[in-house]
Amino acid sequence: MALDLTTVTQALKEHYKNLTVQDLVYKDNPLLALMPKYERFGGENMPIPLIYGNPQRRSANFGNGKGVTSTSSLGRFVLTRAKDYSFASITGETIKATERDTDAFLRYATMEIDGAMHSLARSLAVAMYRDGTGSIGTVSSISTGVITLTNAEDVTNFEVGMVLNIFAPLSTTASDSRYLKPDSGTQRNADMTITKVDRSAGTVTVSGTSSAVVANDVICQKGDINAKVSGLEAWAPRVLDTNNKTLFSQDRDIDASRLGGQRFDGSSMPIEEALIGGASIVSREGGSPDYCFVDYATFSNLEKALGSKVVYDEAKARDVDVGFASIALRGPKGIIQVVPDQNCQPDVAWLIQLNTWSLNTLGAAPQFLDYDGLEMLREASDDAYEVRLGYYGNVACNAPGYNCRVALA
Repeated sequence: MALDLTTVTQALKEHYKNLTVQDLVYKDNPLLALMPKYERFGGENMPIPLIYGNPQRRSANFGNGKGVTSTSSLGRFVLTRAKDYSFASITGETIKATERDTDAFLRYATMEIDGAMHSLARSLAVAMYRDGTGSIGTVSSISTGVITLTNAEDVTNFEVGMVLNIFAPLSTTASDSRYLKPDSGTQRNADMTITKVDRSAGTVTVSGTSSAVVANDVICQKGDINAKVSGLEAWAPRVLDTNNKTLFSQDRDIDASRLGGQRFDGSSMPIEEALIGGASIVSREGGSPDYCFVDYATFSNLEKALGSKVVYDEAKARDVDVGFASIALRGPKGIIQVVPDQNCQPDVAWLIQLNTWSLNTLGAAPQFLDYDGLEMLREASDDAYEVRLGYYGNVACNAPGYNCRVALA
């Protein structure tokens, strides 16, 4: 019997059960796996209210206290959804050539679909640390199509075949070249496709015209400019300036710490002291940080610094059997699990109170886009069939002041 499209799609549907998809998505992405999920983000937006100040009608003098008109200080972030997509394509010839062996087809199909799913999951996982602008790195220098990244550790964000657009930095952005924002109105080049990645040197080689690209330009994947989810860097930025003081319609300049997160400069300290310093600030403000996310180089440096005092632990994700190696660090309000994540920005530690965060989506993230019941679609312009994946949602924090961005360099 021929392997018709109905049989193919049913086999794929059975193969990609919910737990299978979760395992594929979460196993290498700790923050994505551990952050609480809300999958019913319907409607036009989602208000995230918070109280950032108590009423101040108080005085040792009755008349003075009664005469004050202060009320509770209320804020509200009006969360909107970002979107992201990924595609897998299987040729008609492949389907026909494996029509008598469903498993043979699935081995080929799952290779493509798994790859598309991993690509989308990494896109989301990286964006959950970043500021929503789509930036995945900055240019240190460029010569004959070889881009040297300002921070070599950012090379994990780049893959062969990725199409890049490069933008001038916003002129009002703070001067640290590792965290520049792209100016969407000043694109430096036409599309550039990555043909080679040197992960040891922190360089990517691109095809396409690159003569207009200069140092400090900001790199985005094509189509991502100002369209990604607003991650940790958006909710607790390195500095509040004219580009980011307003987030989801909330002016954060009113109380930059309680509405825009805590900031701690630990660049001149040993790493363990920097983390404890950041945790102390959060604790002073009423928070209880229980997780710290860092890149692998920082995790290794902490491990070395603690030496014989290091205590290992495991951070477990809820609702799925996935765990991550961690170092248990005692903070002012209890144990903080330090977790390495390849998606985390270099030279930054994120001290967070996990229950103040959520990934809010319309359905699962990612998910198969098969609302019409068709898991595979015939491509109009090719002898091929397409599988579409995507998600709609955003990251939210209902208590930014209980979280801290620690600068380590």
